[in-house]
Amino acid sequence: MNKPAAPRPVTAAQIRRDFNDPRAVVHYTRAAHELGLWASERIMLDRVLPPPPAADFPILEAGCGAGRVSVALHGLGYRNLTGFDFARELVEQAVFLATERGADIAFHHADATKLGAESLKRGAGSGEQGRRKTEPGAGSPKIRPAPQHPPSSSSSLPAPRSFLFSACLFMFNGLMQIPLRRNRRRALRQLAGVCRPGAPLLFTTHDRDHSPAERASWRLEARRWAAGKRDPRLREFGDRRFEDHCGDTFMHLPDRAEILADLAATGWVHAEDHLRRELAKESAAVRAFSDECRFWVARRAENFPKHT
Repeated sequence: MNKPAAPRPVTAAQIRRDFNDPRAVVHYTRAAHELGLWASERIMLDRVLPPPPAADFPILEAGCGAGRVSVALHGLGYRNLTGFDFARELVEQAVFLATERGADIAFHHADATKLGAESLKRGAGSGEQGRRKTEPGAGSPKIRPAPQHPPSSSSSLPAPRSFLFSACLFMFNGLMQIPLRRNRRRALRQLAGVCRPGAPLLFTTHDRDHSPAERASWRLEARRWAAGKRDPRLREFGDRRFEDHCGDTFMHLPDRAEILADLAATGWVHAEDHLRRELAKESAAVRAFSDECRFWVARRAENFPKHT
């Protein structure tokens, strides 16, 4: 009798499939339509961005998903916005939401680890076949098929060295959904390469040390790894993979020292960081959408190490 195949370690391709899963598309599209900015996000955005419209202040959102943050920023008056995500199905929903809200935002389908190696292509309507018809649950926003000629302010970004952003966002733990530390560092270097010196980078992570219960959980996890009993799908300590109503999810949960080292190695200077609860008391809807997280602000260094 053949033994069942061992689970394969998580890969970027698997994570891409997870985010293109109809369950994930519905989950993030609903949040984009209904949730908007969290109170803590608004506080931190006010700290790092100039007052709108800031037409000469180009803002890049990495991991834009279905457009929740970028479209909300446009609603606040920001008018120089670009977003990208590596999940094409989510980018399509961002395009539709922007159209519905009258927001002129350039959305692209691209990978944060390859910004210097490929152009950022138009987010939807590139002639892909096999658009799935998703039936959301009651009360969900409509998940639409891709248009043939989607609205977007540009079809591709200029080369990274000829066009530099004044701020970069990587919200809702998007950076931490890139598997392997070397790839997360590659993404941070790529983002540094398209940002002006001094540009702020605002992003969030979970935090392994944010509560006694979390610390106890990770002590147990460390014992599993030491005993060779870790989940075989996981590749680095801090990784988690779980399934819930929005599909399969991979997340790396760092500690503070890890993020500080990664920033220093990739062209960013740490400025500040705060747990979400230190910034604002979030609504029940936000707490249901996201667990406790840590907000990070870094500044693009004058010179950054391209090959570390």
